[in-house]
Amino acid sequence: MTTTTARHRPVMMERVLELLTPALSHPKAVLADLTLGLGGHAAAILEACPEARLIGLDRDGQALELARRRLAAFAGRTRLVQAVFDRLPQVLAQAGIGQIDAVLLDLGLSSLQIDSPERCFAYARPQAGDAPLDMRMDATADGPTAADIVNTWPVSDLARLLRQKADEIHARRIAEAIVAARQEAPLTTTGRLAEVVDAAVPPAARHRSGHNAKRTFQALRMAVNRESEALEAVLPAALAALASGGRIVVLSYHSGEDRLVKRVLAAAAQDQAPLGLVTVPDHLAARFRLLTNGADKPCPAELAANPRSTSARLRAAERLRS
Repeated sequence: MTTTTARHRPVMMERVLELLTPALSHPKAVLADLTLGLGGHAAAILEACPEARLIGLDRDGQALELARRRLAAFAGRTRLVQAVFDRLPQVLAQAGIGQIDAVLLDLGLSSLQIDSPERCFAYARPQAGDAPLDMRMDATADGPTAADIVNTWPVSDLARLLRQKADEIHARRIAEAIVAARQEAPLTTTGRLAEVVDAAVPPAARHRSGHNAKRTFQALRMAVNRESEALEAVLPAALAALASGGRIVVLSYHSGEDRLVKRVLAAAAQDQAPLGLVTVPDHLAARFRLLTNGADKPCPAELAANPRSTSARLRAAERLRS
């Protein structure tokens, strides 16, 4: 087991188990872990549910290989696939699976990506200065890198990206600083980008909530990997794939993602009947019920033991009928 795997702390593990295991206690139950990462959640669920099978997806081939090793004891019950999670319908079709019993989405970065400076997601470590400005979770995928974005996008587009994807209040200043810096020399490393962002933030506002470049890196990562688009596509697909009694749990770490999850789950848990109708016909009744009152947050003990869980928000729902 690698150092990163050994240090990995799955976020809100007990709550995830509490919510998903009731749907996975019957023979041939299927869990779709759509963000497998290092396999921490999946390993705990497979151990707690000895009759369950796993379909595990991750776009990161390195993470998938580490997860495969971690889940070796459950090899007869697992099927691991390198794919973006919005490919869920195609993956299930290829596996010959019609319906599933549980879905887990743990959004954001894995411990592997955070702890490996060479993966280009780090912004606070000295050794990160030499990391190329890439940020693709799947380094073999087509599409623009973070360097392509910061070196070609105009100020207006960069500022809009920082506001929409990261709630960055200094978006315009940072965007202007990036464009000015690239005129001197292209921005090609995480270290130089972090320096540019840090210098652009007003002195009075620096280091109030982590590294000044945190939100810029988040926005770039989300844009490079089209994370919002993939999430918007997978949520209805995941709900449609759940069997009656099936459950979905989503862990998000960004307000925009949480708002999207909230909206989709709330809509699925509402009746479709016109207002004022005394009796709701079955075909118009809500197909899901919410399992959380708002968004669950990590408990104080977990926050103390795992600071990376600070921004986590968990929402869950259960299918009531097909």
